[in-house]
Amino acid sequence: MDILGIEIQTGDLNATASFYADVLGMQLANKTPNAVSFSAGQSTLTFIQSIHLNPTYHFAFNIPHNKLDEAIQWAKAKLSLIATADNGIVADFKSWNAKAIYFYDNNKNIVEFIARFDLADVTDKPFDISSIQSISEIGIVTDAPIVLADQLILNNKLPVFTKGTKSKEFVTLGNDNGLFIIVETNRKWYPTQQQAEKHYTKIKIATGGLVHEIIMNEEYAGR
Repeated sequence: MDILGIEIQTGDLNATASFYADVLGMQLANKTPNAVSFSAGQSTLTFIQSIHLNPTYHFAFNIPHNKLDEAIQWAKAKLSLIATADNGIVADFKSWNAKAIYFYDNNKNIVEFIARFDLADVTDKPFDISSIQSISEIGIVTDAPIVLADQLILNNKLPVFTKGTKSKEFVTLGNDNGLFIIVETNRKWYPTQQQAEKHYTKIKIATGGLVHEIIMNEEYAGR
């Protein structure tokens, strides 16, 4: 499954545009008075203005798996990395054969760079923001993760992630290229104490030769 784009909300569009353009150096794809989009490898990251809310999300970017150490040094020069459970900065997901680092953006979104060692993505190019290959994860928050996961599987032919789990509080759908991280409302986003909140999210994916557009928590759109 490939995540072609996500559209999420921000309480401060101008500050968000500045963070992603000036701090991270991402390439601007489009800007209107109410939205801003950035290129993220084969994906597009779009923020739209929220009127009253200051919503927070969790999403991740795939990076070449041989460039994690370079990514850490690059990120340290620009950001404060979030400590993991053992007070390090690298999360080691052994069952996923992946390692990741985390940071906050200006919205307090939890953003992740993840290196997946089962992907054939080795590169000799020095790491910079253009090394991002795609949006690889988007967190989806719901009161009933299994119910929502079953609906997504039925309606969009999505696979359960073979390395992941399917429980009452946490379900992963997709593969190493693109994942839906479906969690229960108020569950804490690893590696922080920040609680997962339900917010509007639009996701465009490609799977099984088809393109799907999925809207989550649409009732929060424009708030």
